[in-house]
Amino acid sequence: MMVEIFGLKFKNPVFLASGVFGFGLKYPMVTASVGAFFTKGITLIPKNGNPPPRIYETHCGLINSVGLENPGVKEFTKSILPKIKKLNNRVFVNVAGFTFDEYPRIVAEIGERVTGFEINISCPNVKEGGVLFGQNPKSAKKIVKLVRRETKLPIIVKLTANFCDPLVIAEVCIEAGADGISLINTIYGMAFDPINKRPLIIGGLSGPAIKPFALYCVYRLRDLKAPIIGMGGVCSARDVYDFLLAGARAVGVGSIVLRDPYAPLKIIKELKEYYE
Repeated sequence: MMVEIFGLKFKNPVFLASGVFGFGLKYPMVTASVGAFFTKGITLIPKNGNPPPRIYETHCGLINSVGLENPGVKEFTKSILPKIKKLNNRVFVNVAGFTFDEYPRIVAEIGERVTGFEINISCPNVKEGGVLFGQNPKSAKKIVKLVRRETKLPIIVKLTANFCDPLVIAEVCIEAGADGISLINTIYGMAFDPINKRPLIIGGLSGPAIKPFALYCVYRLRDLKAPIIGMGGVCSARDVYDFLLAGARAVGVGSIVLRDPYAPLKIIKELKEYYE
């Protein structure tokens, strides 16, 4: 099941998506067995994240509003990354910025210690009223250009599908120097507190509910001149196979691991049957 992407060989097309597995150290066997591991989002300075509730389970998925809790790039690079590298697998660092200059600064701090970078442009541009970088083609293109100047490693841009056409954003990112695209990130969702009659949580919806839409987005980008990492509602080998059929070169497993941390191992085992 080995796949080759960005001129690199990956042991299988099942990747661990950013966020759900933290830094991959609690279940090292799982982290070491997937094709690649994507860290949770890393910001320039430490972030405490959002107050609770951070997660709300729906009928067919969950809404999260964690708020990019992380120790910041300096502490990550010094204390955490060396432990991740001991797992001997391909590692992509998810980079999250809130201004244009934060993205290249994070990448420069990490350097060439990793396989590559996943650029999270679903973050709000705090200098432009909180509009997501990924909703604006000019902003997305500028970020990729800035990051490209800092590294020769593979750059994957993680796209939002909230209020924008991911195909348009993907095309400008590739033009600016991105090597690949990952999609989709979570889509907006909310839940109400029926007693207080006000929103309980507003955040990103993930899980089986978004799979049909995620498949559609990947299929729309299938002719892109860059590899696609498809994700959104992957719970089984059949889901992985569907994304591969839609045009993805590899597939990210996400929120299912919150319910079953060993789900990626089961998916890899089942997927082998599709190849036999």
